[in-house]
Amino acid sequence: MSAIPAWCPARSYRSTATAYRKIDFAQKQDPEVEVTTKGENNPETQKAYQKGTKKHATKTSSLRRVAVEAQRSRQGFVKGRGSKRFVDPHVDTKTVTAYCAAETYNISTAARLVKAQGYELDPLQTGLYPQVIHVQRRERPSEVKDSQEGDIFIFPSGTMVTWNVREREALHLVNRVLPAAADCPHLDLLETEDLEYLEDPTRESSEVVGDTIILGTKAEHGGQDAHKEPLVEDTEQRHEIDTVLAKIAFSSGLARSTKLAILETLLSSYQDSTRDIPIMLAKGNTKTLGRKNVSFTRSFILRKTGELLNIRAQLNLYSELTDSMPDIFWDSRHELGLGEYYDQVGRALDVGVRIRVLNEKIGFAQEIASVLRESLSEKHGLRLEWAIIALIAVEVVLEFYRHWTDAEERKDPRSTESLLRQYLIRIGDGPKRDIT
Repeated sequence: MSAIPAWCPARSYRSTATAYRKIDFAQKQDPEVEVTTKGENNPETQKAYQKGTKKHATKTSSLRRVAVEAQRSRQGFVKGRGSKRFVDPHVDTKTVTAYCAAETYNISTAARLVKAQGYELDPLQTGLYPQVIHVQRRERPSEVKDSQEGDIFIFPSGTMVTWNVREREALHLVNRVLPAAADCPHLDLLETEDLEYLEDPTRESSEVVGDTIILGTKAEHGGQDAHKEPLVEDTEQRHEIDTVLAKIAFSSGLARSTKLAILETLLSSYQDSTRDIPIMLAKGNTKTLGRKNVSFTRSFILRKTGELLNIRAQLNLYSELTDSMPDIFWDSRHELGLGEYYDQVGRALDVGVRIRVLNEKIGFAQEIASVLRESLSEKHGLRLEWAIIALIAVEVVLEFYRHWTDAEERKDPRSTESLLRQYLIRIGDGPKRDIT
């Protein structure tokens, strides 16, 4: 009985072929690569197989990495979905601040004053100078983040908005430079509004997420030839101008909020000054107003009515607070979406709700002023009635006095009427004696 040689490869062939088919089934190789059991122990065949496997694994991992990076780039600084989106709190942001210190600014005077301070007017030639003043200022790294240019926008509505500008310089302009160009300045009622913003170089458009402005700074070449340097430079310059226009849109919405805050403060002061009037009217005391001992005089009522009308006119008549979109954005290119940026800031700061609430409060204050005017009219009418009654009484008294004096004169024998009567009687009696 002959034994099976130990070097017989039959068992190893069977097991190896089975394992090899499992590997081939698991990895699903291309049909072009024909693998057979014949010559499977060939070193060149095994080397080629291992090389193809490594190449396929490398390709799969690189695709997975690209997908992850694409997903990460799509998310960017914004996390969450839908209404629960928020900005990553670990992202370093910058500050945009709006200041409102006057009712209006004379733009030509403000431009002259700002230029005298060493600022360059409209450095990017946006052509919006009559409607807004734009200047830039480069700050030192220790004072402003990233050592980038800070933008300053001055609007005719009496507001100034700064992007990445230190507070000391902004307050210098507001308190020292611009009051000379202000109409009805109110530095004691200076209102400020702050928002955070960050620049995203992977986005072409901008948006507002929560209280943070995401400013897209990616340049769009529009399919131009990248080898033509003048066209690329023109495209980048145009995109820089578009970014400034986006800042103007956001700044206009932020300036609108600060202007509204001024009117809210004025109305709050007005309500504090007239808070005791309903209580006094309920008690029936219309002589004095609370502890201030202010009487409900005509001048007091007219002054309060004028203050209320001034607030209402500034809100609905003399400003662009209630406009859907300022005139500055009507001529802008539609693809920029400046009107949408303006609306986004308004929604983030609840400007529409605040305007509606402010008008309702003004309506309630108007009712109090109407009651005071009606009370004043009633008092005035009552005074006129009593004056007429007094005049009639005086006339009646004078008439009685005249009749009494006439009666007394008739009774007095020395009065002219009595003497004339006696004379006529004597004349009438004289001829009668001669006849007899």
